[in-house]
Amino acid sequence: MSGEADTAPQGSPAPASLPARSRVAAHPALLRWLVLVLAVGVWESAARAHGSIYFPPPDRIARHVHELWFDGPARHLFLSSAAVDDILPSLGRMGAGFTLAAVAGIVLGVAVGRSRRAYALADPVLQFARAVPPPALVPVFVVVFAFGTPMQIASIAFSAVWPVLINTAAGVRNTDPLRLDVAAVLRLNTAERLWFLVLPAALPRIFAGLRLSLSLSLILMVFSELLPGTANGIGFTLTEAQTRSDLLTVWAALVLLGALGYLLNTGLLAVEKRLIGRGRAT
Repeated sequence: MSGEADTAPQGSPAPASLPARSRVAAHPALLRWLVLVLAVGVWESAARAHGSIYFPPPDRIARHVHELWFDGPARHLFLSSAAVDDILPSLGRMGAGFTLAAVAGIVLGVAVGRSRRAYALADPVLQFARAVPPPALVPVFVVVFAFGTPMQIASIAFSAVWPVLINTAAGVRNTDPLRLDVAAVLRLNTAERLWFLVLPAALPRIFAGLRLSLSLSLILMVFSELLPGTANGIGFTLTEAQTRSDLLTVWAALVLLGALGYLLNTGLLAVEKRLIGRGRAT
């Protein structure tokens, strides 16, 4: 009996623990939602117990979000007139700035990353530019574009381009040299090497930069709408609510921004998994 017991390999997990681990691994989404529900429940209980007007419970915030922006007709996707005035302009500015940053970052990143000398020369400039705080550039953009939508889009694009550019250049530089040698033997032209070798190898780093740029674009969108000359948008609504001491609308705007950030990041992750595979997308 003792000899049979000793034949089990040492260090192997206990059989009873395997089903539990498999269940945990099989339901990661369920666990994430469970954590969210628990966090909201704790917030709800604490807010109701404290009774402070500065920290309303989540159910009041959710009702206010619905009343402000999502009580419209079904044919308009339940968007109210306030949503058209607040959410859509903000998404338009953010989308324009993020698109410009993504295109410019990928194109310039590929150009810089393919040349070792160009990368060495440009790297100090890139590191300097990315370190400049976006608010410090506002006076420059005001002089060039004046207050308004062009200035907002330019500030978003300029500040969000650096994560994409730097990550793209690093991904291009990490292309397997052996594959490049094979491409030379096969006499692939520059466009074919770029499309079939360089870009696929750099995609994980490109999407890492895009995710950072997306989060930065959302932050910069809100910041740009806090400036004078803005007449709509989520940031404008946030400023107006603070001026009126409408704390419930302030919390509603914050929750809306968090939800938009989550949805946009989830969509970008879905595109990443589609292009480079579920196992490599992080």
